[in-house]
Amino acid sequence: MAHLVGIDVTVGADGIPRCGWAGDSEGGLARYHDEVWGTRTYDESALFEALTLGVFQSGLSWRVVFSKRDGFRQAFKGFDVARVAAFTQPEIERLAEDQSIIRNRGKIRATVDNARVMISASPQLPVLVRRYASSRKRAPLHLSDLPTATPQAEALTAELKSQGYRYVGPTSVYAFMQNVGVVNDHLHGCFRASDYRSGGHDLSGGHTTSDKL
Repeated sequence: MAHLVGIDVTVGADGIPRCGWAGDSEGGLARYHDEVWGTRTYDESALFEALTLGVFQSGLSWRVVFSKRDGFRQAFKGFDVARVAAFTQPEIERLAEDQSIIRNRGKIRATVDNARVMISASPQLPVLVRRYASSRKRAPLHLSDLPTATPQAEALTAELKSQGYRYVGPTSVYAFMQNVGVVNDHLHGCFRASDYRSGGHDLSGGHTTSDKL
């Protein structure tokens, strides 16, 4: 059973402190928190996945979206950009009936369109993301300290929209930036936080203290 460390950080049954939104150590949300969220990456598939999850999260909770992550990964071919960009209308219609994902035809269509933009746009998404990467020595203390958008997210949103990306706004783009580690918003006390110094709780391949954050 998890117990509170601070207002917004909990220690799971495995003894590891996490941002409270991740829940206990057993769920998929905790695994995503431990292994993906906040880990800086410029990998094309990882960026495409984070962008796509933001598209589908619009109007829904992250918990709903993360609960279907495996379904999304299968539906969108492991977020292989070229394969998704080649989807035809029949494939889009098939996904609109796929219960393993969120069956929103408009968001599915937008995901295919975004994949096509990722292939054709210049500068490409990894280059754009790299421009906005930042580091902080002190982690935010509470969830209430985290913004829903920033001037940097607004600037990146403007660039993405100018390239033709769909379902992107400052809030979803800031969530994307959090996901891919452009900013490390793990809370103070969490083992993934930028200022975490205790040994023995690094489940992310050393990422907590490397330049990936």
